[in-house]
Amino acid sequence: MSDLKPPSLFSRLVSRGLHTYWRFSRGLTLGVRGVVLDAENRVFLIRHTYISGWHLPGGGVETGETALEALSRELREEACIALDGTPELAGVFFNNRISRRDHVLVYIIRRFTVLEAKQPDREIAEAGFFPLDRLPDGTTEATRRRLAEALEGEPPTANW
Repeated sequence: MSDLKPPSLFSRLVSRGLHTYWRFSRGLTLGVRGVVLDAENRVFLIRHTYISGWHLPGGGVETGETALEALSRELREEACIALDGTPELAGVFFNNRISRRDHVLVYIIRRFTVLEAKQPDREIAEAGFFPLDRLPDGTTEATRRRLAEALEGEPPTANW
């Protein structure tokens, strides 16, 4: 477990305000997530400091950035992982929990390099590889669904 303090009320309010601003000021928003699988078929998950649950690493695609550039950047920032090849697109999902304009691309990544062990920081409280049959308590339902769709042949859903 991490020794990090929970975010302050001020930082939560600023974060919520920025998300509200982006929700109404942007057109379509696009995010990326990575199903990073190691040689032992364990999946890499992260736990943020500002939202509950364990998630696939990823984030938003910035202006002027391709989806793969965003995925590469997010994996370096959130997981200290570098892509070693082109990942496989597993699906495109409508994330209506965030906004009626938000979509997420999910990629399967099997070729990568761990640059260093991810240490807790202001954004990531914990991170690591987990066996698919022993995901940590608190793994989100959306994360479990994406893994079942991408790896077990479950029929994909359109919504996140």
